[in-house]
Amino acid sequence: MNLRIKLFTAFLGLVIIPMFLLGLITFLVTFNSIESKYSEQAEYSLKAIGYSIKSILHEMDNVTDNGIAKGVFQEALTSKDPDSQDLTAASQLELNANQRNFRTLLYNHPAIDYAFLYNIHGNMSSNVVTLFNKEDFKTLPYEQFKEHPLYEEVMELNGVPKWIAPHEYPELTGSENVFTQIRLIKELSHFKRVGVLVVQIKNWEVEKIFQNLTLGSNMQDTRFFLVNSKGQVLYDYESELTGQTLQPSIQKKLDSAKNSLSFKARFNGEESVISIYNLEEYSWKLVSVTSWDYLSQEVTTFAKWFIAIILVCVLTAMLFNLLFMNRITGTIGVIVRFMRKVEDGDFGARVDEKGDDELLLLQQGFNNQVEKINLLFEQVKREQQQKANAELRVLQAQIKPHFLFNTLESINVLAVQNEGRKVSEMVLRLASILRISIQDKEEIPLSLEIEHLRNYLEIQKFRFDELFDYEIDVPPGMMNCKLLKLTLQPLVENSIQHGFEGIAYKGIIKVTGFIEGDRILLRVEDNGIGMSSEQLASIQYADPDAKERTAASRPSDERRGLGLRSVYDRLRFQYGSKYGLFICSQPGHGTIIQCVIPKYELGDKI
Repeated sequence: MNLRIKLFTAFLGLVIIPMFLLGLITFLVTFNSIESKYSEQAEYSLKAIGYSIKSILHEMDNVTDNGIAKGVFQEALTSKDPDSQDLTAASQLELNANQRNFRTLLYNHPAIDYAFLYNIHGNMSSNVVTLFNKEDFKTLPYEQFKEHPLYEEVMELNGVPKWIAPHEYPELTGSENVFTQIRLIKELSHFKRVGVLVVQIKNWEVEKIFQNLTLGSNMQDTRFFLVNSKGQVLYDYESELTGQTLQPSIQKKLDSAKNSLSFKARFNGEESVISIYNLEEYSWKLVSVTSWDYLSQEVTTFAKWFIAIILVCVLTAMLFNLLFMNRITGTIGVIVRFMRKVEDGDFGARVDEKGDDELLLLQQGFNNQVEKINLLFEQVKREQQQKANAELRVLQAQIKPHFLFNTLESINVLAVQNEGRKVSEMVLRLASILRISIQDKEEIPLSLEIEHLRNYLEIQKFRFDELFDYEIDVPPGMMNCKLLKLTLQPLVENSIQHGFEGIAYKGIIKVTGFIEGDRILLRVEDNGIGMSSEQLASIQYADPDAKERTAASRPSDERRGLGLRSVYDRLRFQYGSKYGLFICSQPGHGTIIQCVIPKYELGDKI
């Protein structure tokens, strides 16, 4: 993942996502709070409505209680001519004072719509006594009323009023929106049941209650219903669902509600908050329904603004990432690419210096550091070159005195023996070795190196004729390839002086060469005594501590590995770490030294 993506991800993860989560949590908490707070308000409103409805019904209970107490209904039931007891008649001279006052109360009461009495002990033709007339309303005959389930319920109440809401029993009360009171009438003197009073009151007062409530700003989008235990809508202020049955899901909640309950459900296909309140003295429930869209419109508006702000922030972040972060990360990416070039060895790589801010300082700092590294590298390279030349001179200084002394001694022996031809051959080979050694050129053709090696081996073969034999197998096509001078001779010298030390058999040195891709491989193999792992580590510098321990414990090993280490270091320094000497040896099994160098000829550049 590049820096640009990391920065953008960090911005999203640390700013945008937390902001979004905070807004989401706030949104959900607010939604739940709205539902909870409104449910409490709705339940409180339903309790107020219930209290008002109870007050209206209790008022009518008090009116009929007064009539019973004054004997008005009993007098009407026991009269021989019930029709003459029509309390709506204009002439009331025959009535006593109590009856006249109660008639006035009934007549002037604004809520009473219709009233009549059932005479329990009367004849079939005189079972119904009309108190208040009502046009186009046919009273249910007493015989049918006795068969009605309400009759037994009224008898069991024994004088306590039974209220019926609109549309519950239209066969008894009609189809108008009236509330009906039914109660048993008893004779005051001996408490004998004499009749049943049926009083219907208009729903004006109930409508005023809902009208006053819905005029409030907080309840304008709330609908109120009066519902019975069967889920039938007995009263709807908007008269839309009056007489219909509520959907089963809401009816189930109605059955489980003990006193008050609020929940969220779909009502007429719209998500709504529904509150229920039981009218304890009656078998009715007050239900309020408020659209959730209405309740949550402010929060929804807030959510829309919040989403819009989040989108603006994201777009701003993307724009910032596109305009500014691209420049920053792009500049850093360029510097990283140039750093990789420097890692690969290109110390001439330089970044174009642009801008006038901290990025310019970063570019300048990179270029300055690369310049310093380049200078240090050149300095180290010069020092290593000087070190390698010094080691080569030390090596040559060690070879020349001993080798010249031994070779001249051999020539002297040949001269004493009058071997003029061999003396001449030895002198020529020695001259060739000295000519190649004193050349100023560091790299020479492989052909000269092979010539130098062959002369050296012939001189050593004359001195140690029975010690070893040698074989040189290098293809002619490799002869023009260049390599550092004095590369093979130290390897062969190591085999003669140390590999064949103390052996009881004749040693064999085999020098082979072959080409492998863009490399040439020169292999020197002997069947000598081999080397231990500590000696190999000391020669190849694989373990500097091992080198110091070996040199301290066995001083002769330092001289033994001097020629090999010198060649090893010179090749690695000249051609790089993937070239040089690769030694494979085991005590008692001989040694194989492979020299790997790049393939190029005279005039080529590496």
